[in-house]
Amino acid sequence: MGVKLAPIVVRKKIRLEQLRGKTLAIDANCELYQFLSLIRAPDGSLLKDSAGNVTSHLVGLAFRTTRLIADYGVRPVFVFDGPPHRLKRREIERRRAQREKAVEAWHVALERGDYSTAFSKAVMTSTLTKPMIDDARRLLDALGVPFIDSPTEADAQIAYMARIGDAWAAGSKDFDCLLYGTPRLARFVTITGKEYLPSKGITRPLETELIELENLLAKLDITLEQLIDVAILIGTDYNRGVRGIGPVKALRLVKRYERIENMPEPVRERISPIYSEVREIFLHPDVRDDYSLLYSQPKLDELFTFLSGERGFSKERVQVIADRIKRSTDFLRQADLSSWAKDGVDVPAAHLK
Repeated sequence: MGVKLAPIVVRKKIRLEQLRGKTLAIDANCELYQFLSLIRAPDGSLLKDSAGNVTSHLVGLAFRTTRLIADYGVRPVFVFDGPPHRLKRREIERRRAQREKAVEAWHVALERGDYSTAFSKAVMTSTLTKPMIDDARRLLDALGVPFIDSPTEADAQIAYMARIGDAWAAGSKDFDCLLYGTPRLARFVTITGKEYLPSKGITRPLETELIELENLLAKLDITLEQLIDVAILIGTDYNRGVRGIGPVKALRLVKRYERIENMPEPVRERISPIYSEVREIFLHPDVRDDYSLLYSQPKLDELFTFLSGERGFSKERVQVIADRIKRSTDFLRQADLSSWAKDGVDVPAAHLK
């Protein structure tokens, strides 16, 4: 879900064209969840092939990724979540309970024939399973698009990749990447620019946003460590927040007392006792260096076999996907080394596997 920093975050709107030639390290799980939420039938059911395999996420991943590459010159690298940190178990259980409640409400709405309500509830039921992730990885491999498995949270890995210059920005809608120290966060890197709000049953337009950590910290007049303390007061995936303290009040407290340890006892005793451990998760996350950012030659036969032969995509739709990636192959391969040179970064040997 991510920490709720929106009211205090300074961001600017950008056009997708401004990302041309730039490498984005994208939170794959977050992206796939978006597709599972939005790409559904009118009654809220997921798209599936004749064998019952979910294909909603493949539709979104195939068409958005190839458009970003072919039409906008963006170079995505996808990062998948690893095993969750033990402190995230409570949050995972909370989300599971929410999904179960939404499933019940969805079925009730379907029985009433209320498809508008049914859809709004269905988008809250999304579950990303291992077979779905395996299919997404197989698709990316066929497209020649690089992907990485994070040791733990993808947010931590993509922030790290942006910090060391392997990516221009982290790509995620979650603000957690800022807590992990990404210098830039690109949100809503989408083509259609829409987001469905299930609580209101409406769709709102979205524009791509860029958040620059240095500018944000300067505007707020705090350090990264203090921003993390703000998040801890609000609540993160690893700890419960303090009831009655939102982003604005949390910022005010941190600026006044500088750090959690200095806050008055009546406030401090309401803060999660594991706050120092949570702070360390963000400051010193578990990440990896042994990955490749290089695009490979697309495997078009495999693309057709998988999407058309096994997952029920029409050959015409797969041809559109294939044509986009084919016309981008030279650009992607040539950019692999030129992007490093342009950024003044030596190519790590481990990244040239």
